[in-house]
Amino acid sequence: MLSGCADESQASSPKLEGVASYYADRFHGQTTASGEPFDQTNLTAAHKSLPFGTRVVVTRQDNGRQVEVVINDRGPFIEGRIIDLSKRAARELGMLGRGVAPVELKYVR
Repeated sequence: MLSGCADESQASSPKLEGVASYYADRFHGQTTASGEPFDQTNLTAAHKSLPFGTRVVVTRQDNGRQVEVVINDRGPFIEGRIIDLSKRAARELGMLGRGVAPVELKYVR
């Protein structure tokens, strides 16, 4: 996994839009880039550069559902995706069947 931090301007920007995906079951229990074991039942996510511990509200743009997650890993590493969600977070957004969804990210802190 990659490590690093966002610069201050990125962390304070109001929102980002893009495509969210979620972790496959095979990652459950593996160590995240932050050193925590990945738990698909927690409300966590991976982002390429936001600092670990950053809280983000993820809003699914096509149905309005929201979930707040904590960044604890790096990724996603697939072109066009801006966040990888835990299975629990994906379930709350109603995206398990489709696997991906258009979202907006808003930083809480």
